[in-house]
Amino acid sequence: MNYWLIKSEPFVYSYDQLVNDGKTDWTGVRNYQARNNLKAMEKGDICFYYHSNEGMEIVGSAKVNKTFFQDPTTEDKNWVAVEVVPHKKFKKTVKLQDVKEDKRLANMVLVKNSRLSVQPVTAAEAKIIEELSK
Repeated sequence: MNYWLIKSEPFVYSYDQLVNDGKTDWTGVRNYQARNNLKAMEKGDICFYYHSNEGMEIVGSAKVNKTFFQDPTTEDKNWVAVEVVPHKKFKKTVKLQDVKEDKRLANMVLVKNSRLSVQPVTAAEAKIIEELSK
């Protein structure tokens, strides 16, 4: 199993909306590196759900339910989407500031390349995020 971090502004598509919908296609990614990360996702992978701009915190996790397919929001064959389903809403959100202050997460992509909308998370980082969310 692999771990990822996916970003959405809460006013665009919040984690609570994902819970209400039960699943969603993760569409609209228009960065090649982020697209390649979508292509690398496997069914069952865990995606940490990050509310960007507003909140700037990891609020829960989702699971990849369907691997990459043509993004239905564009006819350009370069862009893909995955389907995700809710996995776990965190009791305690993990704020960006907490991530930045934790020396064990100093090399996390969220710290080094915070603008990337779909990014890998190592198993060790995932364990720390889970720990911080309790």
